[in-house]
Amino acid sequence: MNSQNQAIAHQYELVRRRSELICAPLCAEDYVPQPTVEVSPPKWHLGHSTWFFETLVLGPHLAGYAVHHPSYGYIFNSYYESQGERVLRAHRGALSRPTIAEVISYRLHVDASIKRLLKQAPEQGVLDLITLGIQHEQQHQELLLTDIKYILGSNPLRPPYWGNEGTFSVLQDDSRRVSMVGREATLDVAAEHAREPHAHGAEWIEFSGGLLQIGHGGAGFAYDNEGPRHTAYVAGFQLRASLVKNKEYLAFMHDGGYRRFDLWHAEGWDWVQANKVSAPLYWRCEAGTWLHYTLQGELPLAPGAPVSHISLFEALAFCKWAGWRLPTEFEWEALCTGFLWGRRWEWTSSAYLPYPGYRGYQGAALEYNGKFMLNQTVLRGSSFATPAGHSRKTYRNFFHPPLRWQYTGIRPARDL
Repeated sequence: MNSQNQAIAHQYELVRRRSELICAPLCAEDYVPQPTVEVSPPKWHLGHSTWFFETLVLGPHLAGYAVHHPSYGYIFNSYYESQGERVLRAHRGALSRPTIAEVISYRLHVDASIKRLLKQAPEQGVLDLITLGIQHEQQHQELLLTDIKYILGSNPLRPPYWGNEGTFSVLQDDSRRVSMVGREATLDVAAEHAREPHAHGAEWIEFSGGLLQIGHGGAGFAYDNEGPRHTAYVAGFQLRASLVKNKEYLAFMHDGGYRRFDLWHAEGWDWVQANKVSAPLYWRCEAGTWLHYTLQGELPLAPGAPVSHISLFEALAFCKWAGWRLPTEFEWEALCTGFLWGRRWEWTSSAYLPYPGYRGYQGAALEYNGKFMLNQTVLRGSSFATPAGHSRKTYRNFFHPPLRWQYTGIRPARDL
């Protein structure tokens, strides 16, 4: 195995191991629920990320590969029309089988086959697909964490994720993986609600205006939607060095933020009324004290922590109340080297559309990004839940405006 293949094999092993470590604190019952359509059960994430490698890599490129189970394609396909019918997204949580132990067995089968494929010196296109699969699994690691939080946070017991005893039973047959449990933390969960580090220098960072090169260029992995690199004009503006904090958002709420229709776009106001929204997701007021459900369980709201789990509607309403606005994704990219980012995914005002000259993936990954370039909004940066090495200043995340189960926050902009 040459050095490139060895590096990919090592990264593959680390990423696959981390997905299971994220799930290690869970009990068997936690792997199945799906309290809302946007949330997928942890068991499904573990199976789907494995299906990606089996279907797009092993089936077409490993001679003699035997599909692990003939029905897993139907269960673990997400949105790939080219791969046939699948379980409806909203019904993923209705499946008690396959068991989590069977899903782990599926993962081991595919892992062994990927290792065998890498020893055969596959062509560069296959290596690129494996790399895409690794990046895809890292995306699902962040989804795993936020989905687990929603599953546990929707439970009236509000159990903690971190510090939970768990069972670890599904991992005990694999000494290679279980040896990692207890000596490699999956993430620093206290960082979820920690105060934002002090930003040295000016509170607002200024760009005087001009032409910029936007998008990914040069070496290193990037998704197809991050390019091609192109020229864009950005007018003069200012961007705040710090994210909006919980105490600032509380001031918006105390000033009637969720009761004042004049602060909201029409669709946002309809969303507030229809869903009776009066606070960010996971906030709860008890005897005059605001509480916030976190991965460590329910805690008093931390005033200095960046506000999180905010929809685009809420971000826009807050900015209008404060006399600010959201930046465009080009404005964010213009100044992102001047401030600390990575605590929250930051809403922008930019629609998720292709860059000029965009050419999406072809072949097996044809359906990966381009088909979603409609009615969604770009978020920039990353969150504390984003795996290490999976963030870039050109990364374009995207969600529909009402969604807030991810670690989304607000960095305001203002005109000169």
